[in-house]
Amino acid sequence: MVILRSLTIIFFIGAIWQIACWAMDIPPYILPSPMRVGVSFYNNFSLLSQNSWVTFLEIILGLLAGGMFGFILAMILAYYHGLRHWLLPLIVISQAIPVFALAPLFVLWFGYDILPKVLMAAIIIFFPITTAFLDGLLKTNKNWVDAARVMNATKWKTLIYIRLPSALPNLASGLKIGTAVAPIGAVIGEWIGAGQGLGYIMIQANARGKVDLVFAVLIILSIGGTSLFFLSNYLSHKIIEKFFPQENQSLLYSEAK
Repeated sequence: MVILRSLTIIFFIGAIWQIACWAMDIPPYILPSPMRVGVSFYNNFSLLSQNSWVTFLEIILGLLAGGMFGFILAMILAYYHGLRHWLLPLIVISQAIPVFALAPLFVLWFGYDILPKVLMAAIIIFFPITTAFLDGLLKTNKNWVDAARVMNATKWKTLIYIRLPSALPNLASGLKIGTAVAPIGAVIGEWIGAGQGLGYIMIQANARGKVDLVFAVLIILSIGGTSLFFLSNYLSHKIIEKFFPQENQSLLYSEAK
């Protein structure tokens, strides 16, 4: 059903776009029609497919790095109460710095290879994962925590066996947000300095006035990003279903809100 709804939305958007280009006689160098974009995609299929693998590899590696870092950081902040007051301002500051300001520095420090793009994606991704997961860890049902204390559970065991499982819905929400914004870091890194990737193709195509190729790249990024989002949503629900019986899931989601 999700695929069918997505295809329906894409069809209607494409139809309105095509009709607008015909009715308003918009020059193709300003807004190419979907038909022109489709022709450009067909003519440059090999180029686009080769560079798509590069960009989505950067995105996936950025997701893994940012997700792992955000997970570990949230666990550390939840366990060490005093450390939380010192590190949270630094985490916020890391997001207040514009990504475009960091990209040239990363290219200067790490070169034109894949590493600076992965780091750019990871920096954007880790913040929503850290904040969402930490919020879930700190807002665990008080009765569950009190019951663990009555049974003389250590702080570490309470974190692992009580707080961590109950915070999984929050972690899933953070992952979905991170997945949605992951392409931003990778593409910006490719804009600043790269020899391959979809961002590199966009810069080259825009410089040569090939707006239809730019739109083809945007469509690929949109479809790929949406697919990653729904995949992360599916996997997160499967993980939650594995850890919790069906009758407890509504309670957990209510705790996460």
